[in-house]
This record gives sequence, structure tokens and C-alpha cells, in this order.
Amino acid sequence: MKKNLHEIVINALEEVKAQDIVSINVQELTGIMDTMVVASGNSSRQVKSLANNVVVDGKKAGFSLIGVEGDDVGEWVLVDFGAVIIHIMLPATRVFYDLEKLWSLRPDDRPINADEETLMNSTPGLDQ
Repeated sequence: MKKNLHEIVINALEEVKAQDIVSINVQELTGIMDTMVVASGNSSRQVKSLANNVVVDGKKAGFSLIGVEGDDVGEWVLVDFGAVIIHIMLPATRVFYDLEKLWSLRPDDRPINADEETLMNSTPGLDQ
């Protein structure tokens, strides 16, 4: 019986002592992936090691790797297996980008009376 990719990813992260592992089901938000996993490592070296372990275990189980980004620096490494995308970051990077909050917002979470123009005018950096 073939293990599911999500389970393999979580086990691979736990083996190398990833911190604060969070899985987010994003099927209703995007057609690009089904699940996003976010985890932290205590150092660039650990972040790289976590990503490598995920890649090795995923491939060993027969899943096709689409790509890995950021493994040269190790501040934020993205591992893309298609249906499951894994973000492994240093704690400060994770707090700064706050992917869990970003990907948990639903379209209905915006203010009731807000329209697109109001949102554009109140969001710094968005030009009309």
C-alpha cells in the first residue's frame, strides 16, 4: 500500500526535528496544489536538511518532484511535489511572511462594505 504524500512529508519533517509544522488545505483556494505545509528550522543548515529529507523520502516513495527553490541560502526553502507544496523557513522569515494567515483568508473575510476601489486606495503599494 502506497503511503500518501502528505503523511510522508510530515514524517520527513518530524525525523529532522522541524518546528511548528502546519498543514493547510488550499483545495478551495487554488487549483495549483491541494495542501501547503509550513515548517520552521532553527538554522539555515537545518532548513536545508529538512528540505533534503522531504525530497529524499518523497522520491523514495515514488512521488515526482517538480522543483526545489531557495536551498542555496536556506532562509526559506520551497519543495514542490505538485499536490503538496512545502515551505521550510527560519523563524524570523516565517513570522515576516506569515503564510498561514495569508492562505487562511477567504474571499468573504474582507470588510462587508469594501469594494475593489476602496481596497486599492487603502493598500500601500498598489497603484491604479
